[in-house]
Amino acid sequence: MVAQKKLIILLPPSEGKAPSGMTGTKFAESSGVFGKSLGKRRASVIAALNDARGGSPKLLGVSGAHLARAQQANVTIRGAKTLPASQRYTGVVWDHLDLASLPLALQKIADKNIVIVSGLLGLVAAGDPTPDYRLKIGASLAPMGKLSSWWREEISGALNKYCAGAIVVNLLPQEHSAAFVADIKSIKSYFHVDLATRSGTAGGHDAKAAKGRLARHLLLNRIDPIKALKSFKDPKFKVRVLVQF
Repeated sequence: MVAQKKLIILLPPSEGKAPSGMTGTKFAESSGVFGKSLGKRRASVIAALNDARGGSPKLLGVSGAHLARAQQANVTIRGAKTLPASQRYTGVVWDHLDLASLPLALQKIADKNIVIVSGLLGLVAAGDPTPDYRLKIGASLAPMGKLSSWWREEISGALNKYCAGAIVVNLLPQEHSAAFVADIKSIKSYFHVDLATRSGTAGGHDAKAAKGRLARHLLLNRIDPIKALKSFKDPKFKVRVLVQF
């Protein structure tokens, strides 16, 4: 796999997900851009979730009706109806990225050039078929243990190959970044950034909306993403570069 465009944006999934999916679609571990390279690992996670009956409240971080829905989704992943990842994820970041409002040509670019780091799938491009599920990459799932550590080698290998020669802007939180070791030799330029308050403290959860707007700004200004990072404006937050090479 080789990245087809100059800019690759790394984003987290959202805990909130749209239910069900498109009629006639069925998820398989081999689905999507990264299915060939990560399919076997995906199958291991799906099998472990089945063994865990979809997951405990501790594993999934929810209770009540949310737990019941998550468990049902997690034991029916193989063959489940799918949505493109960009439609499956419904959290604050994705709402403010708002890909559906962009021109169709730019949506198609985003389908391949936005890549999500996922506890279930390892990696998924924004346009890839994605089932309903609930599983954080920071969770510990038997027998794998902490998923960010378990996935790291495979995610790093597949993503470095995909990003060869590209400019990569990593907008991942710490627990997702823990699953990816960027290769300075294959990636043209790499920026791991977050959003900080004007006083310099980490923006955290409050900065999620700004992160979505930053990802949109980068897409709209993808011809010069380095300039785009510098030109992004938000009333509460500023771009802070954590790692650069």
